[in-house]
Amino acid sequence: VFDKCNNPLGHGHNYVMEVTVKGLPDPLTGYVIDLKRLKDLLDEAVIDKVDHKHLNYDVDFLRGIIPTVENLCVVFWQQIEHRLPSGELHCIKVYESDQNMAEYFGQPVSIPRYDLSQAPSSMEIPV
Repeated sequence: VFDKCNNPLGHGHNYVMEVTVKGLPDPLTGYVIDLKRLKDLLDEAVIDKVDHKHLNYDVDFLRGIIPTVENLCVVFWQQIEHRLPSGELHCIKVYESDQNMAEYFGQPVSIPRYDLSQAPSSMEIPV
């Protein structure tokens, strides 16, 4: 069903996340949000936690969640939304490749969590 992505020990992607913030520009700065501040916030809330990590085992806020781009959009939204100092989160897009992406606009959605404690660890190789 999942072709080459169906690997019990996992596989990797070089995801790209695109975030859109909306709001009225500050009359003094002209920014809805300072882009350097936004980059730092995204690094702290998401990038530093997921970069070069096994998403199922190494990232607390993704534990038990199937890391599809659809689910990543929703969970990343949850990590970012409450941290914005100004503006309002409008859209998150996550690209798995040039042809595969999902976008999310904050609609209420429930993501199931699974118990992965019985799954093989990323460090174990079945014999």
